[in-house]
Amino acid sequence: MNHLRIALWGVLPYLVLVVMVTGTAWRYRYDRFGFTTRSSQLHEHRLLSIGGPLFHYGLLFVVAGHAIGLLIPESLTERAHVHEWMYHLNALFVGGTAGLATLAGLAILIHRRLRVPAVRGATSRSDRVVLPVLLCVILAGLVATATTLRPHSYDYRLGVSVWFRSLFALDPDVSAMAGAPLAYQGHALLGMALFTLWPFSRLVHAFTAPVGYLARPYVVYRSRGVPAGRREGAAPSRWGG
Repeated sequence: MNHLRIALWGVLPYLVLVVMVTGTAWRYRYDRFGFTTRSSQLHEHRLLSIGGPLFHYGLLFVVAGHAIGLLIPESLTERAHVHEWMYHLNALFVGGTAGLATLAGLAILIHRRLRVPAVRGATSRSDRVVLPVLLCVILAGLVATATTLRPHSYDYRLGVSVWFRSLFALDPDVSAMAGAPLAYQGHALLGMALFTLWPFSRLVHAFTAPVGYLARPYVVYRSRGVPAGRREGAAPSRWGG
């Protein structure tokens, strides 16, 4: 049993990191054109316009919450005079809301992918694998969040967070994670599975966020049929075609 714990919480995270980094580098080297979401907006727009923002904005808050909860030690918030009950209440409210929004958005997107024939036909094999894993990761995270509602619940900042930070020191605190409840362990294992699949799925487009669009010059559209005297009044657009 001790060897299994070492393998899961002391070795597996680094293997996942190696696969993710080398897989992303390989994908960028040999499939740079594939760094895309393979947008299906032309096939269906209404459900995408609802589920897309819910999923992406919810996920941004989820990632931010994980970064704060895992990287900032409890001693630091105590020195900042942030009471522990206030921290957990905020994490429960904000994290729970963001998680539910992410789940709702993903559910809409999966429903859209199953319901619309053209979108279903554009679904790749990697989508069929990564979407269920992503759904399970979110559900496991919500279950772990819900366990904090119980009196004297598990304090992940004294267990999971300690283990996570110890990975960066190359000295994994295996016991800190091995003593966590199954909900947290399942969430962590599913998360590592997701990161292993990341370079080989549409999720890789997260590394190509179009930040440059914010400073992109305007593109002026003109019609060939418009007289020359009226072309100067063409409406500019930042987003191009």
